Amino acid sequence: MRDESAQQAAVAEELLHLAARSGAEAAEVFQSYSLSRPVFFEANRLKQLESSQVEGVALRLWRDGRPGLAVAYGPVEPQMLVDRALALSQLNQPEIIELASSSQSHYPDLGEPVAVDQLVTWGKEAIELIREVYPELLCTAEWECDRETTRLINSQGLDCGYTDVTLSCYLSAEWVRGDDFLSVADGQTQRGSLDPVALAQQILQRLEWAETNAPSLNGRVPVLFTAKAADMLWGTVQAALNGKQVIERASPWSDRLGERVMSSNLTIAQQPDAGPFSCPFDDEGTPTQPITFIKNGVLQLFYTDRTIGRALGSGTTGNGFRPGLGSYPTPGLFNLIIEPGFQSLPELIASIDHGIVVDQMLGGGAGISGDFSVNVDLGYRVEQGQVVGRVKDTMVSGNVYTALKNPVVLGSDADWNGSCYTPSVLVEGLSTTGRSE
Repeated sequence: MRDESAQQAAVAEELLHLAARSGAEAAEVFQSYSLSRPVFFEANRLKQLESSQVEGVALRLWRDGRPGLAVAYGPVEPQMLVDRALALSQLNQPEIIELASSSQSHYPDLGEPVAVDQLVTWGKEAIELIREVYPELLCTAEWECDRETTRLINSQGLDCGYTDVTLSCYLSAEWVRGDDFLSVADGQTQRGSLDPVALAQQILQRLEWAETNAPSLNGRVPVLFTAKAADMLWGTVQAALNGKQVIERASPWSDRLGERVMSSNLTIAQQPDAGPFSCPFDDEGTPTQPITFIKNGVLQLFYTDRTIGRALGSGTTGNGFRPGLGSYPTPGLFNLIIEPGFQSLPELIASIDHGIVVDQMLGGGAGISGDFSVNVDLGYRVEQGQVVGRVKDTMVSGNVYTALKNPVVLGSDADWNGSCYTPSVLVEGLSTTGRSE
């Protein structure tokens, strides 16, 4: 591994040297190396073990101020990559060169690897716990340990890198009852260890709630999004906080810095050191930083990369990320923390006289407009503080911005849903539509 790392470092430095010799006034090299060991289960049994390795390098350079980007996977022919980037640069318009300044920072490794045998053990344990209660179910699962090394160097003297190890799992349980098909799924992403017991308990609770079907709901009722489903709301919030959307005047919050845009009990922040999605620097080499975007409902700041930060006059917030290796950096969030409340999920349910719990949805989210209409894939009817059964053929619609300005109650059960750390959320002002029996 040490020889391989030395070889990768030599390739990156040669790319910078060749770019300069070929007439580029500035250049950067972004290297990514990942090793993944997933474990798959199908129909309650271990199906296969895999090992996948991906190595990629992206060269971005500027000649006469014109940017060019070229990508290679696996072995690299440095001069060929430089020539390709130079050729592409001729097709682009000149731009201001945005590069991080000189810094030598190699950060401590994040996370600890876990052996494949342990992943298999966790997977078997979770499936066995579910089938002890529901032996007729078929479970599908994937448990994975992923190790990724990132290095970024540029012609200004920047050289930074770190290695990130994350563990993840996904488990779905399928229940066929005549013509009624039910699929309950959940997962975890953590560093260091996964919890098969907690995962199984989550799924068992949903299966218990779904043992009977309840009539659909119609009209405006309280809607409780579990932590797994609440990401639909926060996806719109993330889009509205994006500095690029502000520049393009697409965000409804473009001119509302310092104003209340959400319920006063909502605080939304970014914490670079929190959870499995922590990272020390963005894909432009800027150190990441703690940021409170919304405090007690009041808009504090938008997130930006270097280009958008310059256009807004705020400077970069350290949120320049590449959607893919072959993409230019753009404003992105690496983790979003929704400050939890104080009530557990059962306590939130107990506070509802007549409403619905949404746990899984079909279709996309609301987008920047905030308007949405989604089908409930897995939801439950609540009467007098009790879950009375699963609702089918039900749709929830409304506007995210409106719902989050109304009274909002947050749970204490925050968990990672992708790179968003969110609790359950109880909101008003949404409409439910169900099929009449």
